Amino acid sequence: MKLAMIYTENNAEAAIASCNGYVLLETLNHFEKSQWQTTVIDLVTGNNLDELRTWYRNGGVDKLETMPFLLEQETDFAPVIEKPNSIWGIGLNYAENKCAITAPSHPVTFLKPASALIGPKDTIELPPLSTRTTGESELALIIGKTCKNVPVHEVPHVIAGITTSLDMTESDIHAANPRFLTRAKSFDTYISIGSDLITFDDIHDINNIKVSTILNGETVHEMATDHMLYTPWEIVSYLSQSTTLFPGDIILTGTPGPVVITHGDLLECRLSIKGLNPLRNRVVRLR
Repeated sequence: MKLAMIYTENNAEAAIASCNGYVLLETLNHFEKSQWQTTVIDLVTGNNLDELRTWYRNGGVDKLETMPFLLEQETDFAPVIEKPNSIWGIGLNYAENKCAITAPSHPVTFLKPASALIGPKDTIELPPLSTRTTGESELALIIGKTCKNVPVHEVPHVIAGITTSLDMTESDIHAANPRFLTRAKSFDTYISIGSDLITFDDIHDINNIKVSTILNGETVHEMATDHMLYTPWEIVSYLSQSTTLFPGDIILTGTPGPVVITHGDLLECRLSIKGLNPLRNRVVRLR
């Protein structure tokens, strides 16, 4: 099942993908006499997502074809999660040859502020002090249930779904001193999240998804998730050992590699998941 956040006349609303296009949850409620929450974050935090997936699997997918819909090419998308409790990042998590390196003893973690969050078609804004900004494509997990101390094998049960993400870093600041990592990653617009959420039941193999960073139409980095030093499930389990994770929390799982971005560039993240739209953001330099 695929959900998306779509800008309407008044605000951003959740929609569910059908064969025809996107059906707003408000429209679904009207036809089904249901009371689903009308934003993705409210669906997740209200524990309604599992019920909606059950409805979808038990004939709902066919009912959607009879409902009014919005065409994708005529739709303005919002970030699928707009106000997360936290945004976690993982560094140094890919290796071309995992046998040839020594993995960190623990995942390398950092936090990004929600104030840095943007979505599809928004611009990545390089501040005047920027000297070398890099962008990275990453597979992002959305937490679906409040959880703590989750064993690795139980992590799929606390995941709402997967989306695309772009993580930006002011790399000269970080290079000056590794302790400056938080500041280097916390500038406004330095994290972008896709419009789509693919629920976990549609992910057949979490360890075989290609993550591609594309700059101005050219693939710069591409690697499958089987090159991760720590799997997505290991990452969530590790984080949950020290902090409670909440519905809507975003977890970036690392990147195959960074690319330097400058004014006018178009940065893109693609994941090889059927039905998941690419995430694209234009880069602008502020004066």
